[in-house]
Amino acid sequence: MTDKVDALVIGGGFYGCVIALFLTQHNYKVTLVEQKSDLLQRASYVNQARVHTGYHYPRSLQTAASSAQNLIEFREFYDDCIDSSFTCLYAIAANGSKVTSSYFERFCRQINLPLRAPEKQLKKLFSSRTISAVYECEEFAFDAKALRDVLLRKLNAAGVDIRLNTKVDDVEKASAHEITARISVGDDAAQNTETLSAPWVFNTTYANLNQFTDKKSTRPVSLRHQVTEICLLRVPEILENVGVTVMDGPFFSTMPFPARNTHSLSHVRYTPHFTWHEQDAPDMDPDKVLTEHAKSPRYEWMLRDSARYLPVLENAEYEDSLFEIKTTLEDTQIDDARPIAFHRDPAMERFISILGGKIDNIFDVLRVISGTLDLDE
Repeated sequence: MTDKVDALVIGGGFYGCVIALFLTQHNYKVTLVEQKSDLLQRASYVNQARVHTGYHYPRSLQTAASSAQNLIEFREFYDDCIDSSFTCLYAIAANGSKVTSSYFERFCRQINLPLRAPEKQLKKLFSSRTISAVYECEEFAFDAKALRDVLLRKLNAAGVDIRLNTKVDDVEKASAHEITARISVGDDAAQNTETLSAPWVFNTTYANLNQFTDKKSTRPVSLRHQVTEICLLRVPEILENVGVTVMDGPFFSTMPFPARNTHSLSHVRYTPHFTWHEQDAPDMDPDKVLTEHAKSPRYEWMLRDSARYLPVLENAEYEDSLFEIKTTLEDTQIDDARPIAFHRDPAMERFISILGGKIDNIFDVLRVISGTLDLDE
């Protein structure tokens, strides 16, 4: 038997959950399929947990302006999942930065991002030899666990059919307005195979976005993958309510990680362990690469280099490392922009693959979906 729904969403990360909710608000009957045993377990959880305001993108005015606008909507819907209690500091490196302090100040004025002089005791934490300027900014962190709980409640209240421990094995075009998906439930796929049918399918599987395109499309999304490491730290007391980002180049960021009540540490040079371009290696399975990668923590390297700019980090205590695949569109490293991908498969125009560069990009995605499906916002 084939279950019929109005829309199938593949992937139970933040994007998949919010898209499913959005469609139910327009009276769509939605099934949400997630391979893991819970929602928001992969890239939605393993990241810096930064809710972008725009400061992070001085070399991409469009991305920065979009972040500033989307923050308003994000706080409207998910303010209970945001930690805004800490002081956010951005610092400009004296050498090797792609932006100067004067450029950063001009950029912030251009899109009305507030900058303040930090407290003297915080400014003194930075090395005057390696840091040229420090600013207090307004930026926040999200709690991925709280976000999962909120989304799960909303999904259940909206009547979304959530299928956990479920994998979509294949999709195919049944007619001009119908797509069928073969799904397997649990570990014993041969004994637990079902078929779903929907006029619209939204693929939000992030690193696995092209898993169906070898058979269905000659134009997959151009993706760049990295095996990445986020370190979790117990920072010195003076940094407990502080987030620090050093701009803009091979530097670092440490900020509260609310889901674990600790701080994350990422480093532009050491966080990526392995990088590959999907167009050069289309048969490489991101999940398999992550599973087989030798997960040797680099926290000592990260801390040693970060302490050159923020010496107090020498006293931080390493707690854990989280490894995940980070996926971006090709060429975004040129100006660090984070555009979304909204890819309609040439062979199945109602099969849509979506990749967002940041958590707040979701509102841009919803606007595109609304226009594609001709929905009233």
